[in-house]
Amino acid sequence: MVQRQQAGEDEPPKSGRLSIQDIRDYIVRNYDQPLPIRELAEMAGLSPNYFGELFKKNYGLSPLDYLTEVRLSKAKQYLQESGYLLREIAHKVGYSDEFYFSRKFKKAFGIPPSAFSGRQKRRLAAASAAMTGQLLALGVIPVAAPMDAKWTSFYYNQYYSRIEVHLRADQLDHAAECDKLIRARADAVIGHEKLPAEWREALQQNAVSLFIPGEQDRWDVQLREIAGFIGREAEAERWIADYTGRARRAGAQTEAAGGRVRTLVLRLCGNELYAYCNRGIRDVLYGALGLPSAYASREGLYNERISLQEVEQLNPQRLLLLICPDAATRLEWLALQHRESWRSLTAVQAGAVEALPSDPWFEYSATAMDRMLEEARLIFTGNCPSRQQGAVHG
Repeated sequence: MVQRQQAGEDEPPKSGRLSIQDIRDYIVRNYDQPLPIRELAEMAGLSPNYFGELFKKNYGLSPLDYLTEVRLSKAKQYLQESGYLLREIAHKVGYSDEFYFSRKFKKAFGIPPSAFSGRQKRRLAAASAAMTGQLLALGVIPVAAPMDAKWTSFYYNQYYSRIEVHLRADQLDHAAECDKLIRARADAVIGHEKLPAEWREALQQNAVSLFIPGEQDRWDVQLREIAGFIGREAEAERWIADYTGRARRAGAQTEAAGGRVRTLVLRLCGNELYAYCNRGIRDVLYGALGLPSAYASREGLYNERISLQEVEQLNPQRLLLLICPDAATRLEWLALQHRESWRSLTAVQAGAVEALPSDPWFEYSATAMDRMLEEARLIFTGNCPSRQQGAVHG
């Protein structure tokens, strides 16, 4: 095994009583060093047996297995990003014997490290629902992705059994979700730059990572960047060309059906209404379908408070609603439908009101764009039954 780090680098604490998470973080930072269980247990002020049981209870792996996972994940990153010799990589991740390292690597991933270094990235993880949608458009089913029956219902229903590692869509427990991604043994992780800094730092330590500037680029620009990263440029161009054709046909069908009417998208949150436009709404409704917007804003994207009186003055011919799923908003939505000021709106009297679900209308990816386009085409060509009284979504 390699020798201890030189003075001034990350040394083990002199006294114990560190938390299990602190020790986990210490393992991640010092994976290239000998880390005996006895020493780690002393740092926690626990017996080796009890420490091992407690660590496994928290992270699903023994301390030794967790250390191996971190070392091999880092080895994959060296293999893909550097020109180091195999023995150099073995030493850098904590193995003095390159043949032992090769055996461990092959046992974990099914191929020797020498074969892995030149192959195309195969096991990809999505760190957000939007990245799941981008990878699926490229013909890749991620090995790990957010899966939730409420927030990502389409992916949950369609790919539940085909995606190995299910992440929490709300991402409340960042440390636990990062651990899931590390243990998924992905060749690369695809996410957004808006992910918390601690997420990005932890993921970059253990796998090749690509973080897209999610608030800056269009979905097709993002798709091309991801495709270049994983070697699927042809698939990206084919998807974009197919979508462009579908969008052009949907726009023509909407115009032929007389569906290009003045449209307003509202978001109801609590007892407040907002004129709303995100990137998907902008690109599908006002872009592909060519709908005239009933709301004029100096910003291309907006979420601006609006009163019922102002809605009446705008006089939209079609209303689309995004309704937050909390209990207070649900009650407000039920009450709103019985108010005379709501019932007197032209769109309401004409039955031209649709409640849109958050999935896919809050996601910005190639797959979501395709789904939004089809939903909008059905609504504005008159082929979609009204869901006005249906389920409330956020």
